[in-house]
Amino acid sequence: MEVEYGETWVYESIVGALPGVDLPDRVAVAIQLAAFEAAILVVAAVYGLWTAVPAGTAAVAVAAAGSWFMLRYSRETRTLKTPPAYRQVLFGSSIEVVLGVVAFVALITYLFVYDPATTGESLVTELFGPEPPPLAVGLALLVLWDVVYRIGTCWWASVASLWRAYRYAFDADETRRLVALDARNVGFAAVQLLFVPFVADRPLLLWALCGHVLAVACVSGLAIVRQRAVAG
Repeated sequence: MEVEYGETWVYESIVGALPGVDLPDRVAVAIQLAAFEAAILVVAAVYGLWTAVPAGTAAVAVAAAGSWFMLRYSRETRTLKTPPAYRQVLFGSSIEVVLGVVAFVALITYLFVYDPATTGESLVTELFGPEPPPLAVGLALLVLWDVVYRIGTCWWASVASLWRAYRYAFDADETRRLVALDARNVGFAAVQLLFVPFVADRPLLLWALCGHVLAVACVSGLAIVRQRAVAG
């Protein structure tokens, strides 16, 4: 299927621009999962950071689930008879990147400024020790960006779906498929609760995570109700 510029996530555009890379979704996600997990295990073995592996594995799993969600959501959306204006809002605005950057900056500020100043032992120290190896921290930040970008996409998809539901009506079949996509977005948000055990003793992170998941569920739920109500 020919895809025009402005009708893909930034993630898709980058991957699609790589010469000679044209992998099925399952293979691409499996490679991402295996590569990141292998890197985590190698770093853990080199520096003896095995206590950080469960948190790293959870992050890799959420990132892989996010990649799968983004690919399936975007490709399904492009097969529907949605108005160009909606696809421009969803993909062409690149708001998911802006949301991801804002969330990543907030997370970094928390990890390296707020957390050390307010807790007896920061999360970074808890995971990587009092003298964190640069390679381990660099890998962690790379995986965290992967996760946060997909969380931004999750949020933007819910906001765009609510706008779509109030702006446009579709026939019964299109509505059913759109509702399924919105429900899938809620499912991806729920997957992010895998982080709860690792932030349970950090109230600010815990509330931010749970609040985000609840917000996505509420906004997408409202979009589902509205889309069904205006179905033609």
